[in-house]
Amino acid sequence: MRAVRYLLAGAALCIGTTAAAQSNTSNNSGTRFRWKDASGASVFSDSLTPDALKAGYDIVNGQGLVIRHVDRQLNADERAVARKIAEQKAAEDRAREQRQRDDAQMLNAYPDEASFVAAKTAEVDNFEQAARTTRLNLQGQEKALADLLNRAGDLERSKQPVPPYLNDRIAKQRDTVTGLRATLQRQQAAKDEAKAGMDAQLKHYREVRSAAGSAGGR
Repeated sequence: MRAVRYLLAGAALCIGTTAAAQSNTSNNSGTRFRWKDASGASVFSDSLTPDALKAGYDIVNGQGLVIRHVDRQLNADERAVARKIAEQKAAEDRAREQRQRDDAQMLNAYPDEASFVAAKTAEVDNFEQAARTTRLNLQGQEKALADLLNRAGDLERSKQPVPPYLNDRIAKQRDTVTGLRATLQRQQAAKDEAKAGMDAQLKHYREVRSAAGSAGGR
């Protein structure tokens, strides 16, 4: 039994000496790579394996301190998602920069609130003027269409055929009236939108002007 204990003690001593030697070798071999395997255990190696690239790894020095961490490789779907997120962020950044440029131009164009309100009021008036002009034109074209229809009606009541040229003029006049009605509708909608947006635009102008004043005061 005593001989067996001596053998076991000798084997333990050899194992401990070998482990210490490996540890010293690892500490003195410069940078290495460390990552987690599928079971979560740490793996050290002098070279990278496909598993390390998939899992992500640390670059460690001879003392076991992490020099840098490298994230795992993304698969095709993850790369597509990352690319989409990056593109979305870039678009948001561009939009924010454009808003900042627009705000700066607005302050340059309207140095005070009175000039801003006057300009926005003029925009609404311009829409109204355009709608008024179209409305007058539409009234004249509607009267012309009514006259043509009356002429065609008189012929039909007298049992006479309506000439082709008259039917063509009626069709063209109807198209003209329809187009003017659509134009008037768009102009009125634009005027209403501009008028409704004045309050929001004035609020934004005040906020931008206040922010610019605060930044200038620092």
